[in-house]
Amino acid sequence: MINRSQAPAIKDAVNFDIQLKPLEKFQLDNGIPVYVVRSSEQETLQLELVFPAGTWYESENLVASATNFLMKNGTSKHSALEINEMTEYYGAYLNRNCFHENATYTLHCLSRHITDLLPTLQEVIQDPAFPEQELAIFTQNMKQKLAVNLQKSEFVANRHIDKYLFGEFHPYGRVSSMMAYDALQTESLHGFYKQHYTYNNCKIFLAGNLPDNIIPLLNQYFGHKWGTETHNLRPEMPILPADEKKYRIFNDENGVQGSIRVARPFPNRYHPDFPKMLVLNTIFGGYFGSRLMSNIREEKGYTYGIHSQIYNFRQAGAINIQSEAGRDVCEKAIAEIYLEMNRLRDEPIPEEELSLVRNFMIGSILGDLDGAFQVIQRWKNLILNDLDENYFYNNIRTIKTISAEELQQMARLYLVPEDFYELIVI
Repeated sequence: MINRSQAPAIKDAVNFDIQLKPLEKFQLDNGIPVYVVRSSEQETLQLELVFPAGTWYESENLVASATNFLMKNGTSKHSALEINEMTEYYGAYLNRNCFHENATYTLHCLSRHITDLLPTLQEVIQDPAFPEQELAIFTQNMKQKLAVNLQKSEFVANRHIDKYLFGEFHPYGRVSSMMAYDALQTESLHGFYKQHYTYNNCKIFLAGNLPDNIIPLLNQYFGHKWGTETHNLRPEMPILPADEKKYRIFNDENGVQGSIRVARPFPNRYHPDFPKMLVLNTIFGGYFGSRLMSNIREEKGYTYGIHSQIYNFRQAGAINIQSEAGRDVCEKAIAEIYLEMNRLRDEPIPEEELSLVRNFMIGSILGDLDGAFQVIQRWKNLILNDLDENYFYNNIRTIKTISAEELQQMARLYLVPEDFYELIVI
């Protein structure tokens, strides 16, 4: 019998042998790959269809996101209201997202209702009508949302820093505008849909408690050749970062706080320094106990929160430090950011701090693998970026074994204040 009066021994997260749950792969009759992670813990499932239909592939601004959004807002048989009612009747949720490279449609539902919901999902994916009225409503709503957001310093800061990093005409730096929404036409949406949402451009990711006949069901609704077969080459687009490095934008004369962005380009996930920088970035500003939080929030009280993140886009990456602070202390906060960069470059990281960060990162990964839905997301990121499980395990090894000397070398390479774009929007 367990002695409840004694606390169990504490085990460091770094001592866990983390294993990525294996993936099953099937192929529908038309060649669509289906990636599966099974789980019997709950009577739910997640079905996600992924297409190379992100903003990277659009020739007109906002066409990719508008096409993705409006596919669900009416088919030749049902209106947007009827489609929503058909999914909500079963307590299901059909979500869509458009990213830089890919666009997705994701269905969450109880496992026993998948047979009833697949006809609706098939209709949304294979028979969107793009009604003029729905486009008009979408345009009006998005313009109103944009008008409100443009009054917010953080929204303006995010738009500008991406433009400085990648160039205003690059998909990573391009932003929405009133004119771009007004220019949207249903013909453009139809054309983009026919080019990118075809059977040979589709990948399916499936997770959860799956019925035994799930593959025959998917074959029934998605295993035939729908749409005209297309072959979309990913166009090469040059990154044209801004020449000037320091910017101050006055957006709201009555505002009481400013938005700080300090960012620089950085190699993407295919570069050998990327997993090392994930560790350094966590120490610098990647979690609540980071250097930036301890200094600028806890000690100086300039902000409620500050964090640093690494963009891991397909073509390029970036390091971006973000915070909102009082207008009178924004310049001081930036000075402290550079101070912490210099500390990491000049002083080795203490072993106690490094051990804490190792445990935090490994613990976060353990949490991210808690359940089939989370595991399939890990696999999806690997597959869509032409990587395999070796990449995952290499990152784990880096977290567990990287030394303070290697991290200091990374800081000397990449945390150089002169290399960063600096922006304050007030």
